[in-house]
Amino acid sequence: MSVNLGEALGAARATSPRRAGGRKAPRQKLTRRRKSEARWFWLFISPWLIGFVGFLLGPMIASVYISLTEWDSFTPPEFVGLDNYATALTQDPVFWKALGNTFFYALVSVPLGLVIGVWLANLLNKKVRGRKFFRTMIYLPTLVPLVATAMVFKMVLAPSGPLNDLLGIFGVDGPNWLLDPTWVKPALVVLSAWGAGGATVLLLSAMNGIPKEFYEAAEIDGAGPMRQFWSITFPQITPIIFFNLIMGLIGAFQIFGQVYILTSGGPDNASMMMVPLLFREAFSFYHFGYASAVAWLLFLVIIAFTILAFRTSKKWVFYETEVR
Repeated sequence: MSVNLGEALGAARATSPRRAGGRKAPRQKLTRRRKSEARWFWLFISPWLIGFVGFLLGPMIASVYISLTEWDSFTPPEFVGLDNYATALTQDPVFWKALGNTFFYALVSVPLGLVIGVWLANLLNKKVRGRKFFRTMIYLPTLVPLVATAMVFKMVLAPSGPLNDLLGIFGVDGPNWLLDPTWVKPALVVLSAWGAGGATVLLLSAMNGIPKEFYEAAEIDGAGPMRQFWSITFPQITPIIFFNLIMGLIGAFQIFGQVYILTSGGPDNASMMMVPLLFREAFSFYHFGYASAVAWLLFLVIIAFTILAFRTSKKWVFYETEVR
C-alpha cells in the first residue's frame, strides 16, 4: 500500500504544536491540582529556604562586605578595599604560620585516616568471631562528643600521662606533647586518627557490595589475597575513598575544637590553625574585617584543593558505569 508523502507531511504539520507563522503554541495553564502541589512544595521547603538565606547565604554575603572594611566593636565599619587581604598575605607572619600548620595537619591527618580506615575495613570484612562487636567498637569513638574526646586526650598526652608511661616501659622518654613546638602538631594528628571509624564504616559497606564472583574468579586464576585486594577490592572502593578524601580535606582545613581546647594555638603559635586564627582575630581582638578576610582566603584554599582532588580523581577513581 503506497503512502502519499505530501499527505503525511500535511498531517504532521496539522498535529504540530505550533501556530501559523512558526510560533510555538502557548503553554497550557497549570491545572488546579498542580497549582496546589506547587504551593505545598514551596510551603514544605520554606523552613530550609529561610534557614539557608538567613543563616548561610546572608551571612556569607555580609562577610564579603565586612572583609572589605576595617571594623571593630567600637567604631562603625570603614571601607578599606582589599587592605585586609594585603595585610594577611604580606604583613602578618601569624597568618602564614597558621596556613602552614593547617597544610601540615590536613596533608598528614587525611591520608593517615584513609589508610587506617581502609586497613580496618579490610580486617572487619573478614569472617572472624566477634566481628559485629569489633565493628561497633571501631565506630563508637565517632559518637563521643569532640569536647569529651579532647579532654580525654589532654590527660593522655600530659607529661605524666598514660602515653608517656607506656613509652617509659620501653625505655623511651616521652615528650611534652602539647607544650613542645616540635610535637604539638603530631599530637593533633594522633587525635584525628581517633575518629577513623566513620570512614571505616563507609568503606566496609562498599566492600560488602563487591560481588563474590569477582573473588571466586580471581582465586581460580591463582590470585592470592594481596593480589585480590589491589586488583578487585581497592578499585571497587575508590569512589568511597574519594568521598572520604574530599570530606576529610574540608574538615581538616576547618579544624578548630581540638586546637581551642588542647593548646589555644600554642606554644608560640606552633599549633595555630586558620579557623582558630580568625576566631581569635574576631572575638578576642575584635578585628571583624580582618577575620572575614582570613575566612574567605581559607575558603579559596579549600576550593582549590577540592578542584585539584576532582581533577586528579579521573586517574585513580573507578566507577562501575565507566568503561576504560
